[in-house]
Amino acid sequence: MWLSDVVTASSALAATRSRKAKTAFLAELLSGAPADELAAAVAFLTGTPAQGRIGIGWRTLSELRTAPAESPALTVAEVDATLGEVATTSGSGSARRRSELLRSLLSRATAEEQDFLFRLLTGELRQGALEGVMVEAVAAASDVPVEAVRRAFMLSGRLPSTAHAAMAGGVAALNAFRIEIGRPLRPMLASPAESLAEATAELGSVSVEYKLDGARIQVHRRGDDVRVYTRTLRDVTAHVGELADLVRGLPCDSVVLDGETLALDDGGRPRPFQETMSRFGSTREEQVHALLLRPYFFDCLHLDGTDLLDVPLRERQAALRTVAGEYVVPGEHDPGDPGAILAASLDAGHEGVVVKHLDSPYAAGRRGRAWLKVKPVHTLDLVVLGVEWGHGRRSGYLSNLHLGARDPDGGPPVMVGKTFKGLTDELLAWQTTELPRHETHRDDWTVYVRPDLVVEIELDGVQTSTRYPGGVALRFARVLRYRPDKDASDADTIDAVRRLLPGDRTADR
Repeated sequence: MWLSDVVTASSALAATRSRKAKTAFLAELLSGAPADELAAAVAFLTGTPAQGRIGIGWRTLSELRTAPAESPALTVAEVDATLGEVATTSGSGSARRRSELLRSLLSRATAEEQDFLFRLLTGELRQGALEGVMVEAVAAASDVPVEAVRRAFMLSGRLPSTAHAAMAGGVAALNAFRIEIGRPLRPMLASPAESLAEATAELGSVSVEYKLDGARIQVHRRGDDVRVYTRTLRDVTAHVGELADLVRGLPCDSVVLDGETLALDDGGRPRPFQETMSRFGSTREEQVHALLLRPYFFDCLHLDGTDLLDVPLRERQAALRTVAGEYVVPGEHDPGDPGAILAASLDAGHEGVVVKHLDSPYAAGRRGRAWLKVKPVHTLDLVVLGVEWGHGRRSGYLSNLHLGARDPDGGPPVMVGKTFKGLTDELLAWQTTELPRHETHRDDWTVYVRPDLVVEIELDGVQTSTRYPGGVALRFARVLRYRPDKDASDADTIDAVRRLLPGDRTADR
């Protein structure tokens, strides 16, 4: 398969907002892809090389750029092999060798292919919004039910390998995916609810649990081998030794637990989220002096040889209580007074509650509304599109953020507002240093950035607006914090923003 075929498909995807058309483009391309190039093609089109981020930035690539080739000559297999070699090159002279490999690759690419590779390698394509469309395209191309693809994707954690299985072996190959200890699953997520009364009325028989202001973790154990993963499936075991030691001491031989972790102060209240996240990058030496993390588990996906994904939540939570004991998140089944649990959670310094249907299986993402989160204030996870230079006291700092919501149909983020409110002096200094590292271009007032940073925004609501392309604008938006535990695929959609319009009950979020 020629790389130019992938580039053409990428351009076609960008040129339409129709989800049906995007799915058709992708399905046609996948149907004609050789088996040994399919996984790489899927990886490229969903915005991340099969090797993941290979540590090459925009400035480095710019220095390596050469005159483009006149006609297409690169195959997907050649590009994938070169990126694989770049990713594994290390040791003395590795920087020079990596540069040589990339310079040679770019010299053989046309202008359009160079542009595609630049955006692929620097993360500008990595918006994640195409994942849902790609799942549907894989199902169409392989003539299998889309739910079978979704489930296999949840279990594999990787869309390229899921696509390869679907095209090579159909439903049987997809159904062969099982929980594998040491291979993280894509997590199940909660959808927002307007109120506690709405959530409990919608779901019926429920569990009501504290919603913690922590970092999502997934823990795998077999014997004494323990692995800890983030919500983006990154292995952080080396940075959170106390969590691994704790799980190693639980009364089981094998287990997969879903939960959150956070740092607590001496009074047992949660410390700022940034303090918890700082542990995910700490060295062993730093851990000795760092704040200890405390886990709170809320689901058990596997226990001592038995997979539990498909059993009702009430059974998974029974298994959880037997193995996790005091480390189960606070909450109750079928509580007589859900409001008392919400009040207790808020009083303890947490965000609110999560209401869960007790008969629901575990399903990655926000499939349906089996889990509903209730918080007393509106918050949205949005991507940063740009940032303006400040004035007055903020002169010299990058201040006013341009905010975008995710397009669920795979298009670029949709701008929904700006804000500089809530930014501390510390955050202003951080933005001024960090955001230029994500820069794509700038003008006299604004630095425009790749949409890969997620920021949590508190707001009073939204209103209709002709100023922004999505037809809505944020009201009284203020920055709560950046979310390094999330990537752009975790950002809220434009549908979620629109549902905050007064009286709007139609958008799916």
